[in-house]
Amino acid sequence: MIVLAMLVMAVFAEQIAPYRYDETVRGARMTPPSAAHWLGTDNLSRDMWSRIVYGARVSVTVGFATIALAIVVATAIGVSSAYFGGPWDLAVQRVVDAWLSFPYLVIILSVMAVLGPGPLNLIVSIAIIATATNSRVIRGATLTVMQSQFVEAARAMGCGHMRIIVRHLLPNVVATIIILATIGLGAVILAESALSFLGFGVPPPYPSWGAMLSGSGRTYMLRAPWMAIWPGVAISLAVFGFNMLGDALRDVLDPRLRGGR
Repeated sequence: MIVLAMLVMAVFAEQIAPYRYDETVRGARMTPPSAAHWLGTDNLSRDMWSRIVYGARVSVTVGFATIALAIVVATAIGVSSAYFGGPWDLAVQRVVDAWLSFPYLVIILSVMAVLGPGPLNLIVSIAIIATATNSRVIRGATLTVMQSQFVEAARAMGCGHMRIIVRHLLPNVVATIIILATIGLGAVILAESALSFLGFGVPPPYPSWGAMLSGSGRTYMLRAPWMAIWPGVAISLAVFGFNMLGDALRDVLDPRLRGGR
């Protein structure tokens, strides 16, 4: 339900939000939550509920774009590394090991410092980390599938590499990919919020939950605590919702878990 509500907010933000994200309400500066403004207003007299709704669009857009890019690249790297093995597998895994040895936030900030702030650069920088992490999991799942008899039979029949990968390997690791993508969405939303908090996210005035926390939310924490509370609640619920959805999908799609019950 949390994920569904977030998706509805992102798609139908114009219909749900009573105001535009940058619209000011005259005479309503830093008003507390009320019937007129459910979540109160900020220091620029903007409706907090409207900005939270539009902020969901930012998180969903960045999240899905980042995960889509990361999963496509990670699948290509992970499956090819497991299938071909040898020097290619060794080289790829050493690069992944080196990449993951650094704190992910340091790598993201380094990439953002070179590329500069902006939605596209934000997506690319987070996707780099997600690709390295997911490729290792997909490689492990592919190695397990390659031990199956139908893969050995396909090789014995003289099937080409692409046919084996597309017809036999990918369909049997798609469940793992779906689980990784779902759980990864929560992590990406958290990373986007953290980068926005540090000033590397979506540029203003478009609302980002992390930017709302770091800007007026932190400045007016004591005078108007709702300006920091609601973005924090939104981030927490989004991450929790996608993590729970990922766990549920894992229970349904993972045959080992089904067999253990």
